[in-house]
Amino acid sequence: MKRSNAWLVLCAVHGVASMLLWWAREPAVHALIWRADTWTDHPWTLWSSAWVHLNTAHLVGNQLALGALAAFGWMVRPSRGATVAWLLCWPLIQAGLAWWPHIGYAVGLSGLLHAGAMVLAVQLLGQCIPIPKARRWGGLLALGLLVKIGLEGGWSQPVVWDPGNDMSVIQAAHLLGVVWGALFGAAVCAWTRHRAASGA
Repeated sequence: MKRSNAWLVLCAVHGVASMLLWWAREPAVHALIWRADTWTDHPWTLWSSAWVHLNTAHLVGNQLALGALAAFGWMVRPSRGATVAWLLCWPLIQAGLAWWPHIGYAVGLSGLLHAGAMVLAVQLLGQCIPIPKARRWGGLLALGLLVKIGLEGGWSQPVVWDPGNDMSVIQAAHLLGVVWGALFGAAVCAWTRHRAASGA
């Protein structure tokens, strides 16, 4: 299974775009935020909203998590298919938030970071990333994510207030990230194995 640098490139895009928007003018940033009542008229916000952050702590926290995900990606070098799986999660996380009527808007990379981590976990579990002890690493990563999601209970508590960072946390985005990451990570892994078996 051919390894690729596409994962690292996508991590860099997320990091740079988030920093650029942090310094952008407020009207431009507002036009990029996903809002439950207007997103169908502004479909680009399914992607752009992930790069918008509410305050310095929000930005720094997500940049550090993105750095960790990039570092792990550099070590295991997932295939281009894994990056495609992560890309497919991107708009679906935001769109899925419409299932919770009281979520008015959502910004930040956290849902997407959960999706990326779960894609890597499933790819490792399926041994679609050829590294020693792949299943063990994948199992530990998947377990950590599932425990976090279970403790958060995003299905019943989609939004909680974080007084430390003075902002709302959209836990439903974390939940959707893990769900879509598992589905697309597994689908791409199965497709890759099928192609390898058929000699394509």
